[in-house]
Amino acid sequence: MDYHRLRMPDFDAIPRRDYLMAILSGALLALSFPSAGISIFAWVAFVPLLLACGRKDPRKAFRLGFVAGLTAYAGILYWITIVVTTYGKLPWIVSLGVLSMLVSYLALYPALTAYLVRRGEERGISLLISFPFIWVGLEYVRAFLVTGFPWASLGYTQYRTLPLIQIADVTGVYGLSFLIALANVVLYRIIRGFAAREPAPYPVKSAVFLIALLLATVAYGFKRLHVPENGAPFKVALIQGNIDQNVKWDPSFQEETVAIYERLSRKACAAGPADLLVWPESAAPFYFQDEARYASRIKDLTKELNTCAVVGSPAYENDGERLKYLNSAFLLSPWGDVIGRSDKIHLVPFGEYVPMAKLLPFVNKLVAGIGDFSPGAQIAALDTGKGRIGILVCFEGIFPELSRAYVQAGSRLLVNITNDAWFGRSSAPYQHLSMTVFRAVENRVPLVRAANTGITSIIDSKGHIRGMTPLFQEAVLNGEVRLGEGVTFYNRHGDIFAWGCLAVAAIVVVIAFRRKNSRA
Repeated sequence: MDYHRLRMPDFDAIPRRDYLMAILSGALLALSFPSAGISIFAWVAFVPLLLACGRKDPRKAFRLGFVAGLTAYAGILYWITIVVTTYGKLPWIVSLGVLSMLVSYLALYPALTAYLVRRGEERGISLLISFPFIWVGLEYVRAFLVTGFPWASLGYTQYRTLPLIQIADVTGVYGLSFLIALANVVLYRIIRGFAAREPAPYPVKSAVFLIALLLATVAYGFKRLHVPENGAPFKVALIQGNIDQNVKWDPSFQEETVAIYERLSRKACAAGPADLLVWPESAAPFYFQDEARYASRIKDLTKELNTCAVVGSPAYENDGERLKYLNSAFLLSPWGDVIGRSDKIHLVPFGEYVPMAKLLPFVNKLVAGIGDFSPGAQIAALDTGKGRIGILVCFEGIFPELSRAYVQAGSRLLVNITNDAWFGRSSAPYQHLSMTVFRAVENRVPLVRAANTGITSIIDSKGHIRGMTPLFQEAVLNGEVRLGEGVTFYNRHGDIFAWGCLAVAAIVVVIAFRRKNSRA
C-alpha cells in the first residue's frame, strides 16, 4: 500500500465560495463609504459574510471575518499609500507595508465579531442580540484603543440621509451603526429562511421589530429637522488656499503663501462683511509668535477687513524644562490683536509624533515638521465677541468626545481647520467630511471647515451641507449659520448608548465562554 497517497480529510478547509462571499461583504462595505458613497450597500453588506459563516466552527468564522475586513478596509483606506509614497517620500513597498499593517489591525474587529457571534450561536445566543451589540461594542473600543482610530464607523455611511442621522443627538454615530448591523441580521435570517432546504420559521417578530425601530428613528429625524434654528446669525468666510504640499514649508514660498491668502480673504469679504474669517490648518507656515513681518501683515488684514480671523500656524511653549511645539490656531480680533489660541490635543501618530519613540528610535515622522509636536493642554472655547467657537485641528473632527468637550466649554460653533492635501485626489477628503457632519448633529451646533486643498464646507446643526468646494482649487466659501444651543442628550451624557452595547457584548461573551467551560 502506498501510504504517501493517503490523505487525511482537511477539516479546516473553507470552500472557495465562502471566501468569495466574505470578499463580497468587504467590497459592499467599502463601496458604502465615500467617495463611492452607495449608502444602501451598508444595509446588506454583512449578509454574504453571515451566509458564509453559517454553522461553521468559530475559528473558521474568524478567518472569514478577517478576509471580509481586509477587503473592506483596504478599499476604504487605500489612500494611505498616497500619504506614505507621495508625501512621505518613502518607497512604494514601505507604503504597502504600512497599509497592510493598518488594514490587518482593523480587520481583527470584524474577525473577532464573527468569531464571538458564532461562539454565541453555539451556546444558543441569537444573532439578533450578539451581532449588533458586539459590532457596536468593538467599534467603540476601536475609537480609543491604540490612540484611537474611529475612521469609517458603520454609521458614517448614512451621512447624507438626514432623517436617519438626527438620532445622533441621542446615541451618537453608534446608534446608526447598531441599526444597520441589526438590519443585516434580519435580512440574513429572511434569506436563510427562504433558502433552507428544510422548513424554517420566517423571522416575523424580528422583521417587525426592525421596521418599528426604523420608523421611530425616521419619525424622530423628521421631527428634529422641522425644529427651527433660533440662534443668532453668524457670517463666515472660509478660505481654501490650495498650497502645494511640496512647497508648503519652503521658506522661499512664504511670501507667495501669505499673498494668496490675503488676496482670497479680500475677495471673500468683498462679497459682504463676515463675523469670522477662517484659514486652514498651518495656513501660516511659520511661527506666528515670532515672524514679525508676515504676522503683522495678517494682523493688518483683519483690521482692514474688520473681522475676527482664525489662522492655523505652528506654535511653541517653554515649560521650563523643554521647548514644546504645538499645532495651533490663533484667533485675531478686528483690531489685529491675538485674543486666543487653541492647540491641537489629539495628534496624528507617526505624522506629528512617534508613539513609544524611545522604543522605536528608527521610526521617523512621515511629515516635514519642526520637531515632534506635543498635545495641547486644555480645551479652549474662544470668544469672537459675537459667539464662542471651538477649533478642531485636522482629524480631531473624527473624535466625538473632543467636539462634545468644546461645546460643553461654551462653544456654539465648531471650526474644523485641516490640510487634506496629504490624501491627494482620493476618497479620504470625502470620508473626512462625512464624519464632521455627525459632530454638528450630535451637539446641535453648526460646523464650518476650511481645508487647504478642500473640501471646505459649511454644515448646519441638522447636518445639511450648505456649501462645499471642489478639490485642489483656490476657493472661497461664504455663508451664514445660526449659532447652536449645544444642549442635547448626547452632549450631556456622551456615549451611554455605546457603553450599553459594550456591556451587553461583554455579557454575551461571558455567557458563551462560561457555558463551555462548565461542560468541560
